[in-house]
Amino acid sequence: MKALIYKGPGEKSWSDVPNPQLINPGDAIVRVETTTICGTDLHILKGDVPAVQPGRILGHEGVGTVVEVGTSVHDLVVGDRVLISCIKSCGHCPNCRSGLYSHCLGDEGQSGIGWVFGHLIDGTQAEFVRVPYADNSLYKLPDGVSDTEAVMLSDILPTGFEIGVLSGGVKPGDVVAVIGAGPVGLAAIATAGLCGAGTIVAIDRDENRLRQAREFGATDIVDSSAVDWREKVMALTDGAGVEVAIEAVGLPETFTMAIDLARPGGRIANIGVQGKSVDLALQDLWIRNISISMGLVNTNTTPMLLKLVAQHKIPAAKFATHTFTFDQMLEAYDTFARATETKALKVIITHQPTQP
Repeated sequence: MKALIYKGPGEKSWSDVPNPQLINPGDAIVRVETTTICGTDLHILKGDVPAVQPGRILGHEGVGTVVEVGTSVHDLVVGDRVLISCIKSCGHCPNCRSGLYSHCLGDEGQSGIGWVFGHLIDGTQAEFVRVPYADNSLYKLPDGVSDTEAVMLSDILPTGFEIGVLSGGVKPGDVVAVIGAGPVGLAAIATAGLCGAGTIVAIDRDENRLRQAREFGATDIVDSSAVDWREKVMALTDGAGVEVAIEAVGLPETFTMAIDLARPGGRIANIGVQGKSVDLALQDLWIRNISISMGLVNTNTTPMLLKLVAQHKIPAAKFATHTFTFDQMLEAYDTFARATETKALKVIITHQPTQP
């Protein structure tokens, strides 16, 4: 089969590799029909994730068809159309039983981390993928959900909702500021209304992404490159600050922006993958009663979000801006890596051209 291989920092190839085989009784083999690229994949290619070894097949998002199942798989059969979750779950360890799938203690990957695809085991940017703990890590798809919609549920939608909206404690009527209108930030914007957010402010310096934010549910947009960006946000709160600030970039300066916007008693939800240390002025934050949350997505809201996508209550298809076929994988990477120029949000990579 063909797959996208990580060859070391700055190097990748679309190459022939052996097809995956069942290893454990709970495994399934899925023929990948649609996949996409995440910002985390770009971090890996920069060498920012040293746990990823050269030779690894990248990717942790995908939709496909089950072609083989292990003897312990009970809920899936060959031919099932499935969503591949970015997080595996054994379903029986203490963490999984408490809903903390992100820290599944199942022995696959031997790390206590639920994110294994394209990280600790081979991933989904390939024609076939082995899925461990298939009964708990794959979701059957209803007929009314397209591949394009479904693949957004592998990672970005549950991440934006769980780590941004839910961890941030969004309540009815809250003013929510989302710093960074990339795919995950837009996912937080698209799902903040599920918890009753009254005002949703998208903050970014990219004009195209700010325009896109309106379509995903932002009530207001603010250009962060403007000198008075903070004053514009504060004006929407009568000067008090926002109840919830969601950081969806992963830079020290954008995290500082979130701190500056939070009102006394406010919450800061960090979604962005922080690659550098961030200074916390605790001597100032404690007296403002500021709460800070962060984490790796659990994907335990995926079934609920899937129902809402099927009911067309979340505009999942809008994330797809470019479509490629598998033999155009390297071109897809180039387009996604130059998102500012290409205006890419999520690139769809499929065996056949897919209509969003």
